[in-house]
Order: sequence, then C-alpha cells, then structure tokens
Amino acid sequence: MTIFHKGLTASGKNLDGSSLRILIVRTRWNDKVVEALVQGAKDTMVNQYHVAPQNIVMQSVPGAYELPFAAQRLIQQSQQRSSNLIANVSEGVHNLMDDLMAESSEKAAAEAVQSPNPAAGSAKSNGPFDAVICIGVLIKGSTMHFEYICEAVTQGITRVGLDTGVPVIFGVLACLDDQQALERAGLGTNPNSKGHNHGEDWGAAAVEMALLKL
Repeated sequence: MTIFHKGLTASGKNLDGSSLRILIVRTRWNDKVVEALVQGAKDTMVNQYHVAPQNIVMQSVPGAYELPFAAQRLIQQSQQRSSNLIANVSEGVHNLMDDLMAESSEKAAAEAVQSPNPAAGSAKSNGPFDAVICIGVLIKGSTMHFEYICEAVTQGITRVGLDTGVPVIFGVLACLDDQQALERAGLGTNPNSKGHNHGEDWGAAAVEMALLKL
C-alpha cells in the first residue's frame, strides 16, 4: 500500500544560502502563531541552508492586508540603495584612478591603493533582497471579512513578486478555526502530534527560489 506523505518534498539540490539576503514581513495579528512560523522559517534558513542570521531582515506590519504594500516598498528601497551604492563605488574608483595617475610619488600611490575597505570581512549584506517571505495568519470569523482579506492578500503578494522580479513566498495561513492555525505552526494541542510548522517549508522555498537560475 502506497503511503502519502503530505508536505514539501526536498528539491534534491545542494542549496547554499550563505550569500543571500532575505526579508521576512510578518503580521502582529495572531502573534503567538505568527511568531512560531517566523521562527520555523528562520531556523530552517540558518541551520539547513547557512543563511547568515544578520542577513535575515525582519519587518512587522499590523495585519495581513498590509503585507503586500510593505513587501513591495521594502524591496524597492533595497534595490534603490544597492543602485546608489554601486554608483558611489564606481565614482570612487574613477576618482581614485585619476588621483593615482596624477600622483608622481610611488609611496602616495601605494597608500591610496592599500587604503582599508570598511566593508571588508563583514558578513552582513546591504544588497537588495534575494527573496521575501510574507507571514500571517487569517482565521475565519462570522462575517465575510475573512474571504475579502484572503482574496486581496493572495493577489497582492502574487503581484509584488511578478512586478519586482523578486521571489515572494506566500506564508499566509487561511484557517477555519484556532486549532487549525496552531497545528500548522507546530503548536497543536494533540499530545500525539502537534502538527507541522509550515514556516520551515517557507524558509526552504525562499532559499530555493532565491537561488533559482533560469
């Protein structure tokens, strides 16, 4: 008899996330569950894929509806900062070359070339984000609010990824009750099984998509 194992199957690739910079945008609604999901994603990226903890950037927002806007804005800011940095470095190199060519002293030229780089040896990256994980928990209530938010957030997160060209992982649970949410964060009350923390899957997906080369 074939046994069906629900969940994410490993990619089978040796993925190294040590060079990646990942953004996690998380909600403050249903904080207990969200915090467990965030921790699951972080632990997976750090322990399994060697993402540097200092290169995982956290940003909280009030609720799920705010996730797409925050993700898009932060992606754009990181890309703009990276472009400005490249422009500044290029200008600095150009100016340095001009100074070296004009300087007749070999000693002065050597000192200019060997001047220390403040970023050297730093494991922290200030480059653009390689992937984003949007994490939140929606639990159905007695009104249509749940359906409206689910639809808007799903479309918004999808659009951010397509518009920016940065992988955006959909880490929003849409649950019918509290118990479903707890189980999907590994916090279930069943003594035999606390469920599975889906944050682990989202962390793995973020690394895989960030390293995807077409």
